[in-house]
Amino acid sequence: MNTVESTQSEHLQSITEAVAEVEKVIVGKRRPVELALTALLCNGHCLVEDVPGVGKTMLSRALAAATGCSFKRIQFTPDLLPSDVTGTSVFNQATREFEFRPGPVFANVLLADEINRATPKCQAALLECMEEGQVTSDGQTFRLPEPFFVIATQNNVEMQGTYPLPEAQLDRFLIRIDIGYPSKDDEIHVLERQVTRNPIDDVRPVLSPAKVLALQSAVRKVHVAPELSRYIVDVVAATRARDDVALGASPRGSLNLMRASQAWALMQSRDYAIPDDVKVVAGPVLAHRLILRPHARRLDAAGIIADVLSRTPIDRE
Repeated sequence: MNTVESTQSEHLQSITEAVAEVEKVIVGKRRPVELALTALLCNGHCLVEDVPGVGKTMLSRALAAATGCSFKRIQFTPDLLPSDVTGTSVFNQATREFEFRPGPVFANVLLADEINRATPKCQAALLECMEEGQVTSDGQTFRLPEPFFVIATQNNVEMQGTYPLPEAQLDRFLIRIDIGYPSKDDEIHVLERQVTRNPIDDVRPVLSPAKVLALQSAVRKVHVAPELSRYIVDVVAATRARDDVALGASPRGSLNLMRASQAWALMQSRDYAIPDDVKVVAGPVLAHRLILRPHARRLDAAGIIADVLSRTPIDRE
C-alpha cells in the first residue's frame, strides 16, 4: 500500500469510527448522521428541520463528543439579543477600559437550538460568524476557533411561535437534513439503551479538532473532473429555469454541491468525485435554496431536485 492509499485508509477509518460513535445515540439514522458529518468536513454548516423529539439536539451533542470538539448551545427564544450570541463589551473598572466578553458562539461546535424561534435580527447575528468565521464588536474583529461548525435546529414553520429564516441565512447552510421518526424496532432499541443511562455518556472522542481540520484539507484535494464541474453547474442552472421555481440555487449552491460531493467521495474512500456523489448530496444541499412560485407551494423542493437530476444528462466521457 502506497502513501496515498494509506492516508485514504486512515481518513476512512477515522470517519467510520466517528459515524459509529454518533450512531450510539442516533439509532437507525445513518444517512442523516453521514450528511451532518459531510457538512462538518466541508467546513460548512448544517440545518436540521423536523418535529420535536426526534433527536435533533442529541445529534449535535453526539457529533461534538465524537469529534473531540468544544461544544456550546444557544436556546433561541423571542427575547434573545444579538449580544447574547456573539458577546459584548463590558467596562472593567480596574483597568478603566472596555473588555470583550466572548459569547457562546466561540466554540468548535455551536448548537443553535430552535433557531427559528428568535427574531430575524438575532438570527442575522450569526451571518458573519457562519460566513467569515469571526465576530466584530466595537470595531474589533475576533476570530472564532477552528473548526467552527454551526448545527442549527428548527421546528416546522407551521408551528406556533416560529419565524421563517431569511433566504440569505438559509443559503449559508451547506446542508439541510431531516431525521424523521425511527422504525418500531429502532425505537424499542432507543428505549432499551436509555433504561440505565444516557448513551451520550458513552460516546468516545475518536477525532480531535486538529484531525477534523486535516480531514477538511483532504476534502479539498479530492479530484473534480471538468466534466463533473459542468454537470454540477448544469444541475444548478436547471433549478433556475423551471416554471415552478421563482428563485433557483445561487452560485454558492454550485460551490457547496461540489464541496459536498468531494466530502462524500472521501467518505467512500475515493480521491475523486463522480456523478453518483452529486446525486446523493444534491437534495440536502440544494432543496432549501429554492423559492417556489405560489402555485407550486404544494410541491416538495426535494422532489423538484430529484426531477432535475433525472432530466440532466451526464457527460460520460
